[in-house]
Amino acid sequence: MLRKRLLAAFALSLTAAAFGGNMKFCVLQPPYAHDPAKLGESVQWELDALARCGDDLDVIVLPEASDRQGTATSPAALSNAVERWNAPLLAACSATAKRCNAVVFVNAVDKTPSGWRNTTFAYGRDGSLVGKYDKAHLTAGEWRNLGLDASYMWDWSEPAVMDVDGVRYAFLTCYDFYFYEGYANIARKKPDVIIGCSWQRSDRHDALEMFGRFVAYSTGAYLVRSSVSLGEDSPLGGCSMVVAPAGEVLGNLYSRVGSLVVEFDPKAKYLKPAGFGNPPATHPEYIEIGRRPWKYRPGGSAIVPDFANAPAKRLCAHRGFSTIAPENGMAAFGAAVALGAAEIEFDLWWTKDGEIVSIHDPTLDRVSNGTGRVYEHTYAELAALDFGAKKSEHFKGTRIVRFADILAKFSQHVIMNVHVKGGVWDEKNIRKVISLIDAYDARRHVYFMTEHGGLQDQLARVAPDIPRCMGNSGDNKSSPDIVDRAIAHKCQMVQLFKPYFDQALVDKAKAAGLRVNVFWSDDPDEAKKFLGMGVDTILTNDYQPVSAATGLR
Repeated sequence: MLRKRLLAAFALSLTAAAFGGNMKFCVLQPPYAHDPAKLGESVQWELDALARCGDDLDVIVLPEASDRQGTATSPAALSNAVERWNAPLLAACSATAKRCNAVVFVNAVDKTPSGWRNTTFAYGRDGSLVGKYDKAHLTAGEWRNLGLDASYMWDWSEPAVMDVDGVRYAFLTCYDFYFYEGYANIARKKPDVIIGCSWQRSDRHDALEMFGRFVAYSTGAYLVRSSVSLGEDSPLGGCSMVVAPAGEVLGNLYSRVGSLVVEFDPKAKYLKPAGFGNPPATHPEYIEIGRRPWKYRPGGSAIVPDFANAPAKRLCAHRGFSTIAPENGMAAFGAAVALGAAEIEFDLWWTKDGEIVSIHDPTLDRVSNGTGRVYEHTYAELAALDFGAKKSEHFKGTRIVRFADILAKFSQHVIMNVHVKGGVWDEKNIRKVISLIDAYDARRHVYFMTEHGGLQDQLARVAPDIPRCMGNSGDNKSSPDIVDRAIAHKCQMVQLFKPYFDQALVDKAKAAGLRVNVFWSDDPDEAKKFLGMGVDTILTNDYQPVSAATGLR
């Protein structure tokens, strides 16, 4: 099988030779150090393999974590491995690049001012460092258990592309391979070669080939992937390979320890028929002309860190930026999100015909030109009312907002503190709330808040994975048992009510492992005081001044 693939690679190389731009790519696949005590042997194999590389090679690629492999299971073990092997390995890569007149890609720890990073280094033909790529998707084990710097992961970034000697290189490191949503973003940068320093130790050979072919075909680039051998007979991991843009596997080491050399022209593109009347195009070009709104999961700049990964200290725009726009309205939510609010709060009631709408009071009188209770009206009747003029003539004609409207505009753009009003809901209405959250892919970016114990239990039963916050009990805002009730109903948070709490109550909540919200503060100095008490999230009606004073989003 391997012989046939290499012969096919040779035949393709002859075809590519007509372009006059063939290059030799060498992929190294070292043995994996299952025993941490043998890490040195694996790294020494890499050093010896680099020393054997000849000057006929143009590009040499090593796997992920070449200076430490997977032997580091604690920050101390990571430090020991890196301190021993990082500098010698990087020096050898630089020296090999210069000696062989080749470009060398190796993944190792980069010691930055903000912490150690999982980084792919690129050394030019003169041995100088010409670029770096920081792994876009660290695994939880890397940044939570080993302490690698993950701060950059939440920031906006373009796909990393390096132009080295006229060849455009893009990058995927191990876990990055699974996020196929990013392939189209890489493809728009028109790379020639994808460098994949990887492990993917739990995947079968056929799955790894599938990933490789999909990456190359989807990006219109050659994939050059280096991994580690888990053992000559292992059906998992390994699969250092080269794949052409048309999806052909030009070479695959499977589980063999060794090197793979494949020659091809990185500028040779695969063009396919692009539909009736259209000229041939690359696969990503063919796909790009057909993109449509609302057909894909939120991605890229649309996504903020979810509830589990959001900043520990943050502000919550209460009913949106409600000092400048009608509360619980799209203008208030939009203003807060546009200014960078990490969290917004809003209230939900049901209508007579089962629509879910955002309004604080059970009655309409305070915020609209209507009267009566929300749930005594159909949605059509509520939609005919004015929910803006009482705030300002500038907002005259503002209509009531449905939960679906909020989700359609802001799903994954912001954490949502969803205050479910009233007591226990009709089951079909509460299930509609959950189905809307799922329809708009917002489950990891919402949490529920309610004062009602029965409703807490209902929410826990219907959606046990969505976090819940215990509010103050009815009109008794000074209720001192809020922490006990939060614990009894298995909540993850409490929302204390100003001024009916003190340091002791905050400390009690924190000792119980609860996050602490405070409703409310529009005074910057007061907000700072609450933060000093250990409060996690401050609800505010006046988002911008409080944000500017506290430095929180």
